[in-house]
Amino acid sequence: MSLNRSEKEAVISDVTSLAAKAQTLVLAQYRGITVADMTRLRSTARSNGVSLTVLKNTLARRAVIGSEFEVVSDLMTGPLIYGFSEDAVAAARVVADFAKTNDKLVIRGGAYGGKALDVNGVKQLASIPSKEVLLAQLLGLMQSPISRIARVLAAIAEKNGAGAQEAPAEAVAA
Repeated sequence: MSLNRSEKEAVISDVTSLAAKAQTLVLAQYRGITVADMTRLRSTARSNGVSLTVLKNTLARRAVIGSEFEVVSDLMTGPLIYGFSEDAVAAARVVADFAKTNDKLVIRGGAYGGKALDVNGVKQLASIPSKEVLLAQLLGLMQSPISRIARVLAAIAEKNGAGAQEAPAEAVAA
């Protein structure tokens, strides 16, 4: 079914606004995926803050002109699903995780920070821990020296406290 001019302009403006907010774009071929699998993929994407859309490639190319995702316009051929995410790794993680269990979803590439990513680049981006995990690791690193100092001071205080209690007993016995 073909779109009229105003519908095409609406699609282009929607995708342009998605691209303006997003940090990452992942492109994947979806040929041969069942409707049930595609529904599961979309559900997973929604819960992770990823916008997955199937677009006409010509409209997608027009929508990313002037954005940091223009670098992958040459990859926009064939039946593709476009994954945009505001989180730097969410789109790559959702698509890469789904591709591990479904061989019909083929990652074509992506873009992050104005640079085109090949298939391996998308997989490497997907392997980066989430923001929450990274913050937890940073907090753990920051707390580690403090907790070590606290344990050492507690051990010293315990030793000195035990020594102070024993000293008067020895003085009384002498």
